[in-house]
Amino acid sequence: MSEQKTSSTATAPRPRPGGGPGHGPAAAMPAEKAMNFGPSLKRLFGQLAPDRWWVYLVIALGAASVALSVIGPKILGNATTVIFEGFVTGTGIDFGELHRTLWMVVVIYVFSGILALAQGWILNAVTQRTVYRLRQRVEEKVHRLPLSYFDRHTRGELLSRVTNDIDNVSQTLQQTLSQLFTSVLTVIGVLVMMVWISPLLALIAVVSIPLTLLIVAQVAKRSQVKFVAQWKHTGELNGQIEETYTGHSLVKVFGRQAKTQSEFDAKNEELYQASFGAQFISGIIMPAAMFVGNLVYVAVAVVGGVMVAGGSLPIGDVQAFIQYSRQFQQPLSQLGSMFNLLQSGVASAERVFEFVDADDQSEDHEPAETPEHFQGRLQFEDVRFSYEEDKPLITGLSLTAEPGKTVAIVGPTGAGKTTLVNLIMRFYELDGGRITLDGTNIAHMTRDDLRSRTGMVLQDAWLFGGTIRDNIAYGRPDATEEEILDAARAAYVDRFVHSLPDGYDTVIDDDATNVSVGERQLITIARAFVARPSVLILDEATSSVDTRTELLVQHAMEDLRKDRTSFVIAHRLSTIRDADLILVMEHGDIVEQGTHEQLVAAKGAYAHLYEAQFAAPIDEVEEPPASTGAVPAMTADAAMGGVGAMPMEGTTESEDEPPFEGEPRS
Repeated sequence: MSEQKTSSTATAPRPRPGGGPGHGPAAAMPAEKAMNFGPSLKRLFGQLAPDRWWVYLVIALGAASVALSVIGPKILGNATTVIFEGFVTGTGIDFGELHRTLWMVVVIYVFSGILALAQGWILNAVTQRTVYRLRQRVEEKVHRLPLSYFDRHTRGELLSRVTNDIDNVSQTLQQTLSQLFTSVLTVIGVLVMMVWISPLLALIAVVSIPLTLLIVAQVAKRSQVKFVAQWKHTGELNGQIEETYTGHSLVKVFGRQAKTQSEFDAKNEELYQASFGAQFISGIIMPAAMFVGNLVYVAVAVVGGVMVAGGSLPIGDVQAFIQYSRQFQQPLSQLGSMFNLLQSGVASAERVFEFVDADDQSEDHEPAETPEHFQGRLQFEDVRFSYEEDKPLITGLSLTAEPGKTVAIVGPTGAGKTTLVNLIMRFYELDGGRITLDGTNIAHMTRDDLRSRTGMVLQDAWLFGGTIRDNIAYGRPDATEEEILDAARAAYVDRFVHSLPDGYDTVIDDDATNVSVGERQLITIARAFVARPSVLILDEATSSVDTRTELLVQHAMEDLRKDRTSFVIAHRLSTIRDADLILVMEHGDIVEQGTHEQLVAAKGAYAHLYEAQFAAPIDEVEEPPASTGAVPAMTADAAMGGVGAMPMEGTTESEDEPPFEGEPRS
């Protein structure tokens, strides 16, 4: 488990799934801490460590290339001196010496170019391998993070970190490393040559260094805040776009286009202001450095001319020195402009490092345990759990699910039904008590072992990009073709799949829009069929299919539930009448349990729910005239404690304790 904690993970309370930051970008990201540029830059360059010997070779090639290119102006200045002295003395130009000098310059520059090309090729490979490793770390991290982390962050924000930010890091490394090495080496090499030619002129040129560094420091201090804000707003905007795109149908249905557009415009404006400020402020570095360089160039030209006139310096050396002064200012200007890109890249790198440093889910117990005889007997012993420490949800829950039995869980929204099955899957860890599977504490089993024995069908059907056959086989990759077809027939996928253009080879698109919601759910049920788990969890598994298909699927599920423990979460009580045990939950506690007949006869909370769904009108609605024979209908959601529902007997609702607590809509 990672020992490092960032500000975004160390202090955030454990959220409620579906009710936390996933509902908006504003809640997705905690306040960004101030950018710690130095340590983050050091850590970014530290990612090159596995390729350090290649980096050393790059530095060596760069040093050789720069050395040759730095020597060139000095030798070329000798050619100018040969020509000048030939005219001044009247002895004529020594063309032999001139040719040798020029050919030497050509050879030097050719070799310098070849070395620079080799340096760039190797550096490109090093950069891409570094980014490759970083992407691998991020992908591995995704599978180690607890579910609570994803509850705290929007998908768009996370995707921005693992795509946009890593791409920006890649671009930064690609464009800055080569220039950084070359520019630093050029400054050192040129400075040595200038001191060799004329210490006085070198002193004039060196004055530009502190001036340039002062400009860079002042600008960087102001622009770094803007770069951090730029990538923060980029993540928030991506989150807003992703939510709007995913729920575009709801946006249209509820007429929220204008509101959504205004939210987008506001976030887009924030991103524009941050990006403009970051680029504008950091863009001052290059022209400011060039201005300082031009002042130095003028000073060198004037003083150098005086020295030539006084005979203290050959004209060729002055020409070489002027070239060196330009070469000296160019890398300084490049370093200044490079700082712009470097700031942006380090801001992105820190966001990626925050993701990588987030706390992992707890390690599996060592040594891992596994039941000797697996039958599917689940037992809750004094289980306690809360999403937020100050808001207990499940307190002292105890129950036993016998092998081969079907346990149905009913209750109002927020009662803890889905939380109960999430605890069975170890999506969250208990605060107290324990859950045993055939006598073995599931906390002592590996998650892979536990989940390989458990099948789950959720209310929100999720399919992957691929064929229908691939999606069914996802439940058990080694399933045979016949087993896949048997599962499809059992879940009634076979009824509609032949009407599709390519049958079982029909490719599901990214959003599975080429099949209906009900068809998607049938495919997920087939996926559970083919897995043949020992423990089966059905969370409103037939909520999106029509009544006739639901009856067929319920009949098929009777076969699926044979010889295995099943947990069924349902709002429609008609679907769980034949359950061996029905649990009625309120506020995380089991208030009633028994068979359908026993609970109806007890005339308690379950009986009120059952009557509300099938007979009783809403109290606030006036009874219709007897002649009409009409009975106002109550929706299932209302009957289960949804909007407009009356409180169930034995429960209270107050402003201090809202009824929706701790759990997403089941």
